[in-house]
Amino acid sequence: MKDLGKNVVSRHQVGEEDAGQRIDNYLLKILKGVPKSHVYRVLRSGEVRVNKGRAKPEYRLEAGDELRLPPLRLAERKQYEPPPDPKLEEAILFEDDAIIALNKPSGMAVHGGSGVSFGVIEQLRAQRPLLRFLELVHRLDRDTSGVILAAKTKPAAGFLGRAMMARRIRKTYLAMTGAAPKPPQGAIDKPLRREEIGRESYMRVCEADDPDAETARTLYRTLAANDEGAVLEMRPQTGRMHQIRVHLASISRPIAGDVRYGGPLMIGGVAAG
Repeated sequence: MKDLGKNVVSRHQVGEEDAGQRIDNYLLKILKGVPKSHVYRVLRSGEVRVNKGRAKPEYRLEAGDELRLPPLRLAERKQYEPPPDPKLEEAILFEDDAIIALNKPSGMAVHGGSGVSFGVIEQLRAQRPLLRFLELVHRLDRDTSGVILAAKTKPAAGFLGRAMMARRIRKTYLAMTGAAPKPPQGAIDKPLRREEIGRESYMRVCEADDPDAETARTLYRTLAANDEGAVLEMRPQTGRMHQIRVHLASISRPIAGDVRYGGPLMIGGVAAG
């Protein structure tokens, strides 16, 4: 490891082109070579300041924000170029001069880090070497499949980031559970807090007065159900990590196959274990 910035604090001012981006995505972009785990550690510890205040990883930047970064350390390691993945090209649903929309398969990380050499964004960059800018607009959990957006220009990233922040983009998910919730549709309003266990991050339901509590609200609706399980439509109204998974587990309806939060495996549509 070696120091970045020669053990000095660095300051950055956010321009219009970066407005709307999550601060963690912005830092990962500008701090090339700094381990992802280290970026998140200084964010969660409050060492990164925005306008002299602490900022959580999901904070979305505004034009004119002033960032204060502590001395950081670069990892001295060889950078490996991901091999081409034809399946990723096949997963692209739409592409123009501004964005790429693709159907991320389950089991693929959206970016490298935490034991993953590379993910969707690294693959896309390797397969489009002439693009000067390519950033994820949002994320999906590694085990979650679904549509993910990447911006090919800074203005597109800023526009989509602001739209996400203003909740002008509606996200809808489908989830399979062992049984239908009661009532069959409604809202789950339970604050969440992040916990670090070893090198893994978990989200837990907590009390509203917990100093680390983050408001979280998820709308759900049962689309189909029988004795073998249920299919639910989920619409998160906030964007917390693992929100849908934790909320469903909190009402004893964990997602099937979700080992982290207690979902049973489904074999032939039947819950097993």
